Amino acid sequence: MEKKQRPYYSGKQKWHTLKAQVVVDYFSGQIVCTAFGKGRKHDFRLFKDSQLPTQLEQLWVADRGYQGIARLHAYSCTPYKKSRKRPLSKQERQFNRQLAQVRITVEHTFRKLKIFRILSERYRNRRRRFGLRFNLIAGLLNYELAHPI
Repeated sequence: MEKKQRPYYSGKQKWHTLKAQVVVDYFSGQIVCTAFGKGRKHDFRLFKDSQLPTQLEQLWVADRGYQGIARLHAYSCTPYKKSRKRPLSKQERQFNRQLAQVRITVEHTFRKLKIFRILSERYRNRRRRFGLRFNLIAGLLNYELAHPI
């Protein structure tokens, strides 16, 4: 493996990957901003390094990859995670279910991005242009949401 490829190698996926982070507006479903990183970088590290603009009164709902976001942002929610020794209580399961109902808007946006196959398949083009192409697709999706047929 060449040295310049090493930061892109994801040991989890056993492949050279790129990582994209998307912030989606809950009410409109539009993509607000994006951040990109090398495949080796953790989701939360990418969030901290990207310095996304945050408003204090804004509610942030994230998946389990953003554990510890509550220390940086007061109004943030992540689901509870069960362990082998301690299963989830009924209240924790109910909270996770309600959080998933809120996050479904984000998941629908990911689905629309996967239709363009930039997220669903291996990105085989130049790495430098990944952010540009991703932002162009995000702009197309936002335009489609703003101007329905």
